[in-house]
Amino acid sequence: MWSVFFEFLIGAVIAYMITRIPFLTFPRIKSWNEQFSPHPEPIYIDEYLIQRLLHMRLFYWLALFFAIIPLSFGWFSLAYGSAPIGFGMWAVSGWLVLSRVTGLLAGDDHPWTKQLAMELQLVRNKAESDESCCNLPYPMWEVSAVRCRSCFKNLLNHSRPDLGRPRSDGWIMGFIRLILTDGRPILASEEEE
Repeated sequence: MWSVFFEFLIGAVIAYMITRIPFLTFPRIKSWNEQFSPHPEPIYIDEYLIQRLLHMRLFYWLALFFAIIPLSFGWFSLAYGSAPIGFGMWAVSGWLVLSRVTGLLAGDDHPWTKQLAMELQLVRNKAESDESCCNLPYPMWEVSAVRCRSCFKNLLNHSRPDLGRPRSDGWIMGFIRLILTDGRPILASEEEE
């Protein structure tokens, strides 16, 4: 009994990790983060941040492609190997596919949307125009909102999701936090002023 449960758990963990490869590895490469301040400091709203947001969106949807791997190995394991490992792989990767597709159909947005990228670009455009919030606008994306560092005005009411920077709480704790939150913001957004 315990061996079957343990094999199922092994299959589930393997499938979970395979489907999270793009999100957990690619954006955390050192060369991808040289233009950003270290985690958890605020990030300046510029073209690199908007590009990173779109990359994180791509990595979120790339998990559907990576789900093919555990689905295939799970099928082979169900047919020719250990059924509990195969079922664990099928259950987790199938759940990921179902949750992403039903979330898309239901309109439940993930943390990295094109809409958010456009809103950040509008904040940046406004800061560079005559309609800026102060004489020296410097929009920074803090944990719970986008604020001007000069006048502290709230420019956009949106919590900051994980942006792929190496985490300050260490590799192991950061990894566990990312697995539990799936990159979503931990704090709620502040109310706009």
